[in-house]
Amino acid sequence: MPVLSEKLIVGSRGSPLALRQTEIVRERLLSLGIETERTLVKTSGDVFLDKPLHQLTGFGVFVAEIDERMLSGEIDLAVHSMKDLPTKRPEELIISAILKRDSPYDIMLCRDGSVKSLEELKEGATVGTSSMRRTAQLRRARPDLQIINLRGNLQTRIRKLFEGDYDAIVLAKAGLERMGQELDYVPLDGERFVPSANQGTIIVVARKGSKAEFHSRSLDDAHSRVETMIERKILETVGGGCVVPMAVHASAKNDQARVIAEVLSLDGKRFVRLDENISLQEGDPLSRAEDMGRRLMMMGGRELVDEAVKVFGTR
Repeated sequence: MPVLSEKLIVGSRGSPLALRQTEIVRERLLSLGIETERTLVKTSGDVFLDKPLHQLTGFGVFVAEIDERMLSGEIDLAVHSMKDLPTKRPEELIISAILKRDSPYDIMLCRDGSVKSLEELKEGATVGTSSMRRTAQLRRARPDLQIINLRGNLQTRIRKLFEGDYDAIVLAKAGLERMGQELDYVPLDGERFVPSANQGTIIVVARKGSKAEFHSRSLDDAHSRVETMIERKILETVGGGCVVPMAVHASAKNDQARVIAEVLSLDGKRFVRLDENISLQEGDPLSRAEDMGRRLMMMGGRELVDEAVKVFGTR
């Protein structure tokens, strides 16, 4: 690979987790002889921390301002959690690298360390999350629970738990591990709590055709790209943005991927779900994924999406 004479400018949000993810990318680029410089960008999602995510207008509240800086040429690369990236993107920008995926699953932290399962939470316990998907899945599993909005960075969320604001909080396992937080947690079953599309995945975005795209492509993990792009295609087909309780997880092994996808009602009482294998060798996996998304909609997903959009915002 040719040596890059100038440093690449890497844009990042300022939260501790975003900074850690950016450092992971910078360290890997440096191991390839590519030097970088970090610049911080404050996004809408970082400013309005008093509002639930579904109440913030527009999609991509954690990426829009960074996109603008990239399109203007101020930033060469951006590092994001893939699940924060909208499916509709500026044509000039491309996902140049999808890093090897960390755990896609959810975990629960409990103030009472003796709690070892969701079923052991006391009746009417307060559980914090900012995710519509997690909220619906929790209500499906335990209708008695009080689901309360939880925003802020990882450290803030954990502090609020142990200060007594919540009995438990639900988080992505990957974030906890990346931050080196060694806390006792309750793993949530991935069959019941199917993750959000692309959860646990760090990506690099670059301008198409740029030197930054060329150099960052070396970080791409082909296996993770297959899984996350299948999930992304289903998410794009169903639509609805962050206001829709939707879960998609693809797990690729050998020549096929097991794909679980579901759309839930806001109260978790109704849902449509598909659990299928997609061949990675015969035909186009993304076409099969798109077909799964369409069938989800025909099974009743369209009504569930429309209900959520009617309550929370424009689709």
